[in-house]
Amino acid sequence: MPGGTPENLVPALDETKLPRSAAEARAQLGRIIADRDLFGSPDVTRSVPFESDPAHWPELAQDCTWQTTGLPADVLATSTRHFHVPPKNGQGRVRLDVTVTVHHDREESGWETARAMEEVLRCPEQRLRADEKVTGLWGGVLYLGEQMNGWTEDAFSELGKYVGPEGGGPHHYIWNQAQFGPVTVAVAGKGAEGVPTEAVNGLVIQGTSRMMLRAKQEYGKAAG
Repeated sequence: MPGGTPENLVPALDETKLPRSAAEARAQLGRIIADRDLFGSPDVTRSVPFESDPAHWPELAQDCTWQTTGLPADVLATSTRHFHVPPKNGQGRVRLDVTVTVHHDREESGWETARAMEEVLRCPEQRLRADEKVTGLWGGVLYLGEQMNGWTEDAFSELGKYVGPEGGGPHHYIWNQAQFGPVTVAVAGKGAEGVPTEAVNGLVIQGTSRMMLRAKQEYGKAAG
């Protein structure tokens, strides 16, 4: 990276691979979304429930409380999976939430990232559920080529503190989201007692980057 310019690891988008229907988008999503092995740690396991209803869409209300609604017109398919690292050796349970969303095209997925940034600015404290919240949120977006972003068209990060029903808190909270073509991939990491910040960040980065690699394989033009 001469002069601090990041190496461009984003292939050209193959427009012929864009989804033409919700069924095609769901099939593409299934080839991208993380399984437990994608985090690079044998300690990660599925949570119960494992998958959220794919017909529901999270929406941040004006009072900064997350609610569910039907899929918006720009979303062809979405899925959220839940994983965790069980408590051990005096450390609490780390929660990992993975979301992949497929839109019609790149413009729609880009607007999803823009809305995520707007939500942080509007609501630095957010109620996830009755017994869960995140506080002190701040976030930033790096477009391809900005600073060290050479791996995704849009890279969005959100940091703060997490308070949940198990283990009190506040603990470290991180959300990483990346975009390529019509798809966004994201991982939220919710820390726990005795768990280093770096450990939570590592799991989130592994999950996000490996799903982004799958997205590039799904929608990118073949080399040569």
